[in-house]
Amino acid sequence: MELRLFYRTQRDLAAALNKLVDSYWQEEIKEQELIEGVKHMHENNMEKLIKNNQFTTVVQQQCGKRRLAVVERILKIN
Repeated sequence: MELRLFYRTQRDLAAALNKLVDSYWQEEIKEQELIEGVKHMHENNMEKLIKNNQFTTVVQQQCGKRRLAVVERILKIN
């Protein structure tokens, strides 16, 4: 699965996160690919993903609790 480094909007970023996590859940990608993808997205799009120590409202609405729980766990591993 190929991911871009930079996303134009929060909606684009949320859609890419959804695709990445869903691919992992459907066993299309391995766990390590998921972890690396989330970390790269976070590093290059911090302001679109997290504000005031929580996910932005748009990302929360687009991704949902279950996906964001996975992303949050990955980011805390750092």
